[in-house]
Amino acid sequence: MNWIQVLVIAAVVSLLVFLLRSRGSMQARAWVKVGYVVFVIAGIYAVLRPGDTTVLAHWLGVGRGTDLMLYLLIVAFAYTTLNTYLHFKDVELRYARLARAIALEGAQRPDS
Repeated sequence: MNWIQVLVIAAVVSLLVFLLRSRGSMQARAWVKVGYVVFVIAGIYAVLRPGDTTVLAHWLGVGRGTDLMLYLLIVAFAYTTLNTYLHFKDVELRYARLARAIALEGAQRPDS
């Protein structure tokens, strides 16, 4: 196993731990936005200068620049997928609580 593969796997696992531990904090949301901006800038640079990604890939021990970009996209996709799933679970829980509160508010007490 190449060291870059170990690094990509470690990145996926660390993003998972980061996401699960600090989902609600503002600092976590700020880091996500900063990471997204850096990722977009790196993507634009890779499109404009594809030879540089190949040089970087060789320096990191990856065969081609496209393989390096694929590894980075795998990390980004895994993070985005997990983040979206957890967000929808939170929204689902909020809707369930809201429906429960509305049902309890509208319920009539039985006359005994």
